[in-house]
Amino acid sequence: MEQPLKIVHVFRDPVGGIFRHVRDLLAEQSAAGHQVGIICDSNTGGDYEARMFEQIRPDLALGLHRIPMTRSITPVDIVATLKTRSIIRTIQPDVIHSHSAKGGVYGRLAARFASGKKTRSKAFYCPHGGAMHYDKRSLKGIIFFAAERFLERYTDSLIFVSGYEQSAYHEKVGMPRCPETVVYNGLDETEFTAVPAKPGAADFLYIGMKRDLKGPDVFLDALAIARDRHGRTFSAWFVGDGPDVDKYHTQIQKLGLTNQVKEQAAMPAREAFALAEIVVVPSRAESMPYLVLEAIAAHKPMVCTRVGGIPEIFDHDVGQLVEPGDPEALARAMIDSHDNRERNREANVYAARLKTRFSRPVMASSMEKTYRR
Repeated sequence: MEQPLKIVHVFRDPVGGIFRHVRDLLAEQSAAGHQVGIICDSNTGGDYEARMFEQIRPDLALGLHRIPMTRSITPVDIVATLKTRSIIRTIQPDVIHSHSAKGGVYGRLAARFASGKKTRSKAFYCPHGGAMHYDKRSLKGIIFFAAERFLERYTDSLIFVSGYEQSAYHEKVGMPRCPETVVYNGLDETEFTAVPAKPGAADFLYIGMKRDLKGPDVFLDALAIARDRHGRTFSAWFVGDGPDVDKYHTQIQKLGLTNQVKEQAAMPAREAFALAEIVVVPSRAESMPYLVLEAIAAHKPMVCTRVGGIPEIFDHDVGQLVEPGDPEALARAMIDSHDNRERNREANVYAARLKTRFSRPVMASSMEKTYRR
């Protein structure tokens, strides 16, 4: 029998899909007998994330270590890297699993410079979209992709959560000089149960980070277009936290949507699903969004954009996906979904398909095989 591993997950944002991914992994890893810890930003997240940390604390045998990290490149990065290295030296894990761009920098540099003559932590890196969303001709793209190429020398394997993410890496960074693999996100068995809409539920739900990358502004514009151009006044819930909450609140007021849209801070996805009939994912960019997987597993009808790994989820039905950044197209798709009497039956079919392809135990097992390879 193989020995249990000491695994540390390093990432910046303890919010959204990345945090969900890490929580799923560490739950499975802890249940399998491994020791797990987390290093992440101390300045990100609210009450909801605090509750999530309390829930997973029993699984964190190697502790929860929160240090200041910034989204942009600043001198704080040097301090964060040194603190990460110090924590790694103390724990001496077998595996450092870094997530997204900043986590990838801190985790891989720490793996390199915290290693001793007799011990070395293996370094694994999952971009989760991250820097892959930048144009490779932009200044930021040039800097970030050069950094990604440099850090490959300290990487035991790249782990992509979708074929799209892998292809984006190949196209923008180049063919990796280290091993690579694709491991899809997975859901727990308990999540494959329907979440019916409550009596008096709204027509549509936006749930996610409130930042332009996720397209909440497109969703709000689409609601206004449906009303003003198509004569359809829909109700909606607007759920989530993020850096641009105030901007979208102002947009709701300017568009005259205050009587149609109810705003709500971040909350568990399955609770939010009960608030509306149809879930809308208007993202401009994605990797392999958990939200889409969760909503399909909950048997919710959906309207999604054709970005990132979302077409891989819908497989043969990608033609129904909407082009990103187009509020008119999104409005038409929302109207079509609202008027589709077969939407609930179709949602049940999607849920059955998803269950065979996106499993949390399979995800964790594939990840462990990658660690040990």
